[in-house]
Amino acid sequence: MIKTIRTIDRLVKKVLTAFCAIFLLLMVVFAVYNIVMRYVFENPPVWGDLLTVLSNIWLVFLALALTVRDKDHIALDLIYSWLPLKAAFLIHQFWTLVIFCLGIVMVIYGMEAVATMGGKYWEMWYFAWENGQFSFKPNYMPKKYAIAIVPISGVLVCVAAIASICEDVYKLREGTYRRTKETDPEISPQI
Repeated sequence: MIKTIRTIDRLVKKVLTAFCAIFLLLMVVFAVYNIVMRYVFENPPVWGDLLTVLSNIWLVFLALALTVRDKDHIALDLIYSWLPLKAAFLIHQFWTLVIFCLGIVMVIYGMEAVATMGGKYWEMWYFAWENGQFSFKPNYMPKKYAIAIVPISGVLVCVAAIASICEDVYKLREGTYRRTKETDPEISPQI
């Protein structure tokens, strides 16, 4: 059972990392294309800056879930090193629980924002699912598409926080729990 969960965990991490890499690549491509079109051809696309920013936003929100799962978020590891192991464990789990609650807030208010978001991006075309197939819409992409990443990221953050807590509890019971990731050979990068 644990082996299956770890396999799924690694697969999800690889998929999220791939999406982050794609969004980073898109951000760079859109920015370079926009700069070349603006300064070389003096004819910048109206959508260039918007897609660069949207790629950046989606990248950051997806990377948030990765940082929570990898325990790379802001932590006071120095303070944890001075505390007894169980006290450090409890404080770390408290902060992971706070991050879980942040994920819940992102889901609740993100869904509300998506549902109530008005307005459209006049410079963006988009595809919509209609009558069982994708149809091309020639203009005005709804702004709710851009902020849909907030509840998606909230769900991913919640899952990552739960996975982190479960992993830490399992390691504490096994006697392999460590305060920082540098002492954990399973997480530490191989040289």
